[in-house]
Amino acid sequence: MSYRKVNYEDVDQVSSAMHFLSDPLETERVGVTVARCDPGWKSRPHDHTDNDHEEVYVLIEGDATVVVDDDPVEMETGDALWIPPESTRQIHNGDDESAFVLVSAPSIGDDDGDDGEWLLTGFAG
Repeated sequence: MSYRKVNYEDVDQVSSAMHFLSDPLETERVGVTVARCDPGWKSRPHDHTDNDHEEVYVLIEGDATVVVDDDPVEMETGDALWIPPESTRQIHNGDDESAFVLVSAPSIGDDDGDDGEWLLTGFAG
């Protein structure tokens, strides 16, 4: 089989919000998490300096605030937020439920290609 499929609702929830999908999907280079956040829920502050993973938080439902290095970033449905590995981040959910898709992966780096072409090194899409 050339693919793996899982429903996030079939994955045990951690910290009353997070469904970590990388293990059941057996990913090798990318982390994927669905976070269904109850009203008033907060994640623990953390960074990814140790594993050099950058993250993208995509808010797919509701409104929330992501605090990045003590800077509150207001998010609404459809917003995507990139966070570098060394930055501390924490989700602060508001008064209603929200849902995020969180994607993490090692930083690709910066190639010196000034030819106007898209940087595709390490991009599998």
